[in-house]
Amino acid sequence: MATHRLLLLRHVASRSAPPLRGHQRRWAQVHDVRFLATHVSKDRILDKYRDKLDRKAAQEGHESIDSLKDAYKDQIANLRKQAAVPGATAPLDANPQSPASSFNQPSPSGPHPTPPTAPPSPSPSSSKTPPGVKTLSSFLDVDKTRTLPPTEIETLWRLRHASNPNSLCATIPRRTYDAIAATARRHPQFILPLPRTPPSGDAGEGAQGKETGEEGAAEIHFLQWTFPTPTTSTVLFTHLAEYKLRGEFSTPHTTVTHHLDLAEEKGLVLLQGSVVDGRGVSVEEGKWLVMCLQKFYGQAAEETPRRRLMEKFSEGDAEGFRVEELLEEAERMG
Repeated sequence: MATHRLLLLRHVASRSAPPLRGHQRRWAQVHDVRFLATHVSKDRILDKYRDKLDRKAAQEGHESIDSLKDAYKDQIANLRKQAAVPGATAPLDANPQSPASSFNQPSPSGPHPTPPTAPPSPSPSSSKTPPGVKTLSSFLDVDKTRTLPPTEIETLWRLRHASNPNSLCATIPRRTYDAIAATARRHPQFILPLPRTPPSGDAGEGAQGKETGEEGAAEIHFLQWTFPTPTTSTVLFTHLAEYKLRGEFSTPHTTVTHHLDLAEEKGLVLLQGSVVDGRGVSVEEGKWLVMCLQKFYGQAAEETPRRRLMEKFSEGDAEGFRVEELLEEAERMG
């Protein structure tokens, strides 16, 4: 009896009421997935990666994200072409010739067809400039500039950057630069102090990487050299406090690039750089950091406390490297 009751309950439970078709509503909407995948708001994507793009632009010597995109324009177009999917993100007729169709084509006449010639491999001398690196040709007509005397080149170089209020511009004798670059290859990283007016009552080390004392205060900045091409070298300046916090993801506030294209025949190295707005450093302070860099890395610093400080910093000698001594050397230059 119990068994039959159980079977009945199962039978009743399995018979659900018919759906009420007269009151049913259908609210489903169909979306084209391809549209959603390829038409996401560009502004949202740009805002999401703006910090990384700003940092990338500053590291490679660009003044804005638009300038960075122009430098990578050909590479972006090639990547989009490679990633195209016929029928989804590209027209159906954009599909290149398939291996099957090429296989069905008639073979060349003759029993021994000539194999296709492999394209010649590029020579090291014809290697292109890394993407995003601004060479001297981005600012001047190098061939025409070679015909000018050094004094006119200096004037032309300064006029080229006179309209940009955030630019840093200078010319350096080749022998002076060679000494600086040789030291930079041995000591590619260092810190430099930037004098600041201390708030009243402060003493000791500040929270923002500042060293304060009775006579004044200084904000410490981290610098790093890179040599992207044989004719360019770049220096990135970053707040030491930010570099401690974010490491390689920190954003430089000042970027300086040296161009050596005319060094051999004209004896000049052209310096060009920029200071980023809103990063806590003015253009005059950026100029002071560049001057301080040349004083520490130049030939005149050999066999001086400045060079010994750099050696201790590169060796990681925490006990021998004293920030107070660094501040004293900076005060002597000021």
